[in-house]
Amino acid sequence: MTAEVPIYDIVGVGFGPSNLALAIALAEHNAGSAAQGKPVTAHFLERQPRFGWHRGMLIDTATMQVSFLKDLVTMRNPTSEFSFLNYLHAAGRLVDFINHKNLFPLRVEFHDYFEWAAAKVDDVVSYGTEVVAIKPVYDGGEIAYFDVEASDGSSLRARNLVMGTGLRAQLPDGVTSGERVWHNSELLFRVEGLKNADPKRFVVVGAGQSAAEVAALLHDEFPRAEVCAVFARYGYSPADDSSFANRIFAPEAVDQFYRAGEPVKDRLMRYHGATNYSAVDIDLIDELYRRVYREKVLGVERLRLFNVSRPVEVTDAGTVTVESLTTGAQTVLDADAVVYATGYRPADPTPLLGELGPRCLRDDEGRLRVERDYRLVTEAPLRGGIYLQGGTEHTHGITSSLLSNTAVRVGEILQSVVDRRVVAAPAGELAVSAR
Repeated sequence: MTAEVPIYDIVGVGFGPSNLALAIALAEHNAGSAAQGKPVTAHFLERQPRFGWHRGMLIDTATMQVSFLKDLVTMRNPTSEFSFLNYLHAAGRLVDFINHKNLFPLRVEFHDYFEWAAAKVDDVVSYGTEVVAIKPVYDGGEIAYFDVEASDGSSLRARNLVMGTGLRAQLPDGVTSGERVWHNSELLFRVEGLKNADPKRFVVVGAGQSAAEVAALLHDEFPRAEVCAVFARYGYSPADDSSFANRIFAPEAVDQFYRAGEPVKDRLMRYHGATNYSAVDIDLIDELYRRVYREKVLGVERLRLFNVSRPVEVTDAGTVTVESLTTGAQTVLDADAVVYATGYRPADPTPLLGELGPRCLRDDEGRLRVERDYRLVTEAPLRGGIYLQGGTEHTHGITSSLLSNTAVRVGEILQSVVDRRVVAAPAGELAVSAR
């Protein structure tokens, strides 16, 4: 039995901000003279039922940590109709935003911008559709296509793959999520269930922006509860968003990082990690300090900081043993919830690639080898390419999974696909695949 499957120049796995930005770049390319009658065909598969980006942390008061100018398009195409400014104009808030005199929108507002942009390209995405397998299609000894099989039984054939599988919540070794122990990515969903439970104590583990935001929100939402923040540092450290340090996010910095030797790469990451990792906006640090000081004055301390400390034992029932790193003294805390704000790790794309996974080459440290245009290096000869949106920090630098360079990155990926394709695929071209 045979079934017809559509062939696309690009099939995107996942539809978060990165592949959304790619879909926009494709739409603009195809609408412009650059296409020269040869549009780049694409389709994206997203397992979520609708567009969503870190919904569990869309705190009403939280702001973006990047300028609104680092939206989905502006760094690539400042005249794009998909810009954040055009979104504001459409929403009737452009003048109000200008009067606000702020480069950093609310996170919920930026998410609304993403949804607005996603709605404009929803004809190239299938929501509620999870990719379950990717299989190579050979032409002689060369891989000519990839068959992308989805959870609904459908299949797409691709000349190129763009893997935008996002990040996965990271818990420390030995810690498993449960009713009382969970990652901060679940925050808003969990908080709703706790509002009628009259919780008495929370423990928040972590020292970064998310940890500080979680501590502040729990302190606000549960005025009868104690919030205990546990971290190894002496205090929350401010994010380095100074002008010169921010050059690490510039597009040309990707070229410099990619060409550098491993010792230089390691040094740059150590030097500039504070621009993104385990760092907190200074305004939030000041606000938390005000709360701690005010409570000391009032004699009721609900926000407690266990600094230079670590949790050495956490039970499923929410009992946390906190150990001081300087004295070794231990404090046992019974918590209604233990929230780990311990970051994320990039999803490994190779298991999804099936038999191609083991044929993706790795460096001496076991990391995937990636070309400058974000293509995986494989031992199998490929007619097209497998491109990564994320998981390239070791090769391309700190902007690997950040919004700062997204618009430029997708432009580079698209240009690579255009430059490398042998014959443009007419829209609606079909292939016959044995099923």
